[in-house]
Amino acid sequence: MGLPPGGELLSRAHILHSLGNKRKCPGHVANIQGVGEHRLPEELAAVKSVMKAAYGLPWQEGLARLKKQADWLETHYPGAAASLREGLEETFTINRLELSPTLRRCLGTTNIIESPYAGVRLRTNRVSRWRDGQMVLRWVAAAFLETEKNFRGIQGYRDFWMLKAKLENEVALDSKKRQPNLCQL
Repeated sequence: MGLPPGGELLSRAHILHSLGNKRKCPGHVANIQGVGEHRLPEELAAVKSVMKAAYGLPWQEGLARLKKQADWLETHYPGAAASLREGLEETFTINRLELSPTLRRCLGTTNIIESPYAGVRLRTNRVSRWRDGQMVLRWVAAAFLETEKNFRGIQGYRDFWMLKAKLENEVALDSKKRQPNLCQL
């Protein structure tokens, strides 16, 4: 079998990698891993490269490429295609909002969520007997407070105003769509 549709993106992926323009998104990382779980043989590397490159494109073009990729996968690997299509639109949320690169890089990973929980696990893993639920709450709260001391600043925090404005605009557009037009009633 040849390269799947979108194979021409491999060169773009290489260019983006060379320039250091790498972005991760929880959804697309999960999609790439989900597709890989379906044990695609020799095409797996090409499929993953196309998927990674698609997230470096403008969101409409990247979404179209991944839908095309899912159509190609459907004939031979329907489970992988279903995994790719699952939540596909949501994986492009950060790209669609057109945030600054530093803010996109920070919000595009789950590290900001996983790091505190890893700290709690580290601080509570040696406790073998939890007496009751109140003890669990006390220990977890204390572990979060201790973990908080090791937090670093969020990259791109100076651009939070941009995120706030984009989200407020999204909410306003969404509420306008939901309101009935009284002239048409």
